Amino acid sequence: MDGPVELGIVAIEKPDDVNVILGQAHFIKTVEDLYEAVAGSVPDARFGLAFSEASGDRLVRLEGTDDALTALARDTALALGAGHSFVIYLRDCYPINVLNAVKAVQEVCTVFCATANEVAVVVARSSGGSGILGVIDGAPPAGVEDAAAAAERVALLRRFGYKRG
Repeated sequence: MDGPVELGIVAIEKPDDVNVILGQAHFIKTVEDLYEAVAGSVPDARFGLAFSEASGDRLVRLEGTDDALTALARDTALALGAGHSFVIYLRDCYPINVLNAVKAVQEVCTVFCATANEVAVVVARSSGGSGILGVIDGAPPAGVEDAAAAAERVALLRRFGYKRG
């Protein structure tokens, strides 16, 4: 591959009540293994995922339990156009519930983000293909946590059930 490289930004479209995991993996069985990782971590999770092959048929492979989220994953994978990338949209569960299982999938190379925030993906395109350079996840800091904000963080984690006491 040679020639010029064009950089672009692809916004990740998603409903407010949906989280997204974006990563890079390899091999055709990735889509099934990611499905098993998510479904095995949260059996009632509603999700859709897409994996973009980088060689052979170069298809976007799809799996999921929710047709709308699977379609959203398909559309995102096509918009990114980056080989060996995967996107998982989650509803009724959080990335923290599935992330270790996703990272443990033997084909997974990198997880770029796992978030409910607005996300933009920095993509490099050349004559030979496209690749994800990184992500812009959310907004920049608006300040530094004080005692009241720290107390709210502690309370929030307990309300969500992630901490006790």
